[in-house]
Amino acid sequence: MHILLVASAFNSLTQRVHAELRDRGHTGAVELALPGRRLTEAVDRHDPHLVLAPMLKTAIPREVWTVRPCLIVHPGPLGDRGPSSLDWAVQEGAEDWGVTVLRAEEELDAGAVWATAGCPMPPVAKSDLYRGEIADAALAAVLLAVERFASGTHRPLPQGTGHTRPCLDQSVRRIDWAADSTRTVVRKLRAADSRPGVLDVLCGAEWYLHGGHPEHRLHGAPGTLLATRTGAICRATTDGAVWIPELRRRRVPGQPPTVRLPAVTALGDRLPDLPELAPSPAVDTGSRGWSDISYREDGEAGFLEFSFPGGAMSTTQCRRLLAAYREACARPTAVLVLGGRRDFFSNGIHLGVIEAAADPAAESWANVNAIDDLVEAVLTTTDRLVVAALGGNAAAGGVMLALAADEVWCRSGAVLNPHYRLMGLYGSEYWTYSLPRRVGAAAAEQLMADALPVSASGALRAGLVDRVIECGPGDFAARTGRLAVRLAALPGTASRIAAKKAERDREESVEPLSLFRERELARMRRTFDDPAAPYHALRRAFVRRQRPSGTPPHLARATGPRAGTEPAGRTGPRVTGTDRADRPSAAHG
Repeated sequence: MHILLVASAFNSLTQRVHAELRDRGHTGAVELALPGRRLTEAVDRHDPHLVLAPMLKTAIPREVWTVRPCLIVHPGPLGDRGPSSLDWAVQEGAEDWGVTVLRAEEELDAGAVWATAGCPMPPVAKSDLYRGEIADAALAAVLLAVERFASGTHRPLPQGTGHTRPCLDQSVRRIDWAADSTRTVVRKLRAADSRPGVLDVLCGAEWYLHGGHPEHRLHGAPGTLLATRTGAICRATTDGAVWIPELRRRRVPGQPPTVRLPAVTALGDRLPDLPELAPSPAVDTGSRGWSDISYREDGEAGFLEFSFPGGAMSTTQCRRLLAAYREACARPTAVLVLGGRRDFFSNGIHLGVIEAAADPAAESWANVNAIDDLVEAVLTTTDRLVVAALGGNAAAGGVMLALAADEVWCRSGAVLNPHYRLMGLYGSEYWTYSLPRRVGAAAAEQLMADALPVSASGALRAGLVDRVIECGPGDFAARTGRLAVRLAALPGTASRIAAKKAERDREESVEPLSLFRERELARMRRTFDDPAAPYHALRRAFVRRQRPSGTPPHLARATGPRAGTEPAGRTGPRVTGTDRADRPSAAHG
């Protein structure tokens, strides 16, 4: 079928649906629902069999849904309605949730139901859930709805009475530091991640707080700042404290949107003198509380885990991760696994920190060199096997960091964006070496030119990854751990390590890695130093969340299935498959 995706932004879920539908043989395009743009004309131009809205903040016009089949993806179970569905679920501590695919009609979220899927709700941030459990459920429900629509025989069921929740505004999100427990504060922070954040007053100014991790070892007067750790601040609650990784200054009327930054960076001179409590990753096993980098071992397998907000890696974060990597490489292991337990692997350089810098060009240069140093360390590790474990999405330099490893293991729900051009960059991170080596020169050029997301299964077929692990986000670390321990114990691993060193020496004698880096950085330097280069305007628009003036041409252009793909079977959470199971229950009424 030809399916048109209508979305408020080409966000993670829209990207995943786009890639997975192409994998299954459908053709499609994307149209962004933007102010001042007539969606009706765009739909008529595409003339799709089906209009599907994975993430839409505005209503589909009546003149569209009355003449064409339009399906809406709502991140809530049957009977749930409203714009803040997932926010409410996280803030209230729901343990189970779901996704509903329904027909567009006059009343929002009230249309007849085409499919539903349930999912668990682990205690993690809203954005993590959205890219993980919610995305898995959404994809399963979307695929079932598309299958039912294509059959031409299925009749969707009316919802009946539903429960419409109001928008979760700052009056409800507000933290009462004098009364709220650590658990309550963390829930409020997680429910506001990554947007809109929780509005608060700190160090004499108004800020949006982003991200929250419990801390039970530190105590102080509720609301006071206690310590810092790797860019985050620790703030006391009534029974403990919370780590807050990022802040965003409240926008002043008439001024441009503000940028989300590491909390210590954002506060700058406002930050009082506080102790820095940064654990050493090579010896810390989690006993000292939250940290964005940690290391553990299981037999001859080492696990260097990292998790940076939004997957962005600043100059400082790259350097800290490189130091931790070198410490991990000093340990007596045969396999080193690099990656997080869930959610983002890496999206490359930190555009927000770059944008806020006094000299963005200089910070861009520092950041790209720092991540190049990290990638080089991985590429030149010859005394053990390195595995990149992608529990979630990766993009740009983050994909290239993964490709530097000997093996790339990817969760089935991850989406990869192995390209740079949408940010006006040629790219670095040794991509001109790693990407063609993986997929071939022609495929590498095509991936860069298309600038489209690739599903986990598509990445496996293309050669971007070596193994796809079919599991939920919460099971990825355990599954990866067992595989890594098994890999370290295999008789052939020692010979692979020996062969790896010989091959690296041979390649270095033919064309040194330094030449790839020099060529890439020469082009990047020209871009950074040119104030008129599109990169600067594109970066500014990205970090300040400026809406595009129209749908980018590469999205509006209809794309089909990748060559050589086979229709994939349906996987993921349990999906209701009978009319009776699709009926709303009293619990959601």
